[in-house]
Amino acid sequence: MPRNYDSYVSSSEKISTADRIVRAAAALLAEGGRDAVSTRTVSQAAGVQTPTIYRLFGDMRGLFDAVATYGFSEYLASTLLPEGPVDPLDELRRGYDMHVEFGLTNPGIYKLMYGSPTPGVQAEFMRDTLRTLEQRVENVARAGLLRVSMEEAVLMMHSVASGVTMTLLGLFPEQRDLSIVATCREATIAAMTVPEAEVLQSPRDPVAEGAITIDAHLDGLQDVLSDGERALLGELLARIARRAPRAAAE
Repeated sequence: MPRNYDSYVSSSEKISTADRIVRAAAALLAEGGRDAVSTRTVSQAAGVQTPTIYRLFGDMRGLFDAVATYGFSEYLASTLLPEGPVDPLDELRRGYDMHVEFGLTNPGIYKLMYGSPTPGVQAEFMRDTLRTLEQRVENVARAGLLRVSMEEAVLMMHSVASGVTMTLLGLFPEQRDLSIVATCREATIAAMTVPEAEVLQSPRDPVAEGAITIDAHLDGLQDVLSDGERALLGELLARIARRAPRAAAE
């Protein structure tokens, strides 16, 4: 069961009903797309009265958020970072590939999640997704391989992964050239990271890259700096990381 069901239900009886409603809505979405999902069709498929949907989920937006969380929970579980040492760039690639694969395998849920973005509104499943991506980007920064701020890197990877997925979903399966998935992935990684050989030899801007690396370790300074001090330092480091590199002659 999706993790944020507790925000919709408060008893074991209600959980059972909510689960039945969400599963029914997810099945209708997979079979006929968003237009097939209405309070009437869902209540009929779940065997409940229409007012029950509003009582448990508030409105259709609440139900759609629960459906997206339900469908995305398996993906989130599969994207968890493995235990032990990992290659940060390989893990970044793996997360990107799984994102695209999920979208192509679950077009109804994916379009529900990404098809109508609303400024200032972010469902719990989206926050979970971005947190997982942030962990991967942070590992790249800890390795000293990030040439942009972590915030920029997360936005770049998320934008490209979702953009590629939505573009492919707009094509018939036989029209899709899946080589574009890796092409866009590698172009984005190249734009946001420093080649390992360059790190070992002569970084383009050691001050900015050092700021990015320190920023990735701020959580480990809880016993040294207060929350306010770490927030201020993080803001200053992000500003340093975004500075234009100076010419070698300077």
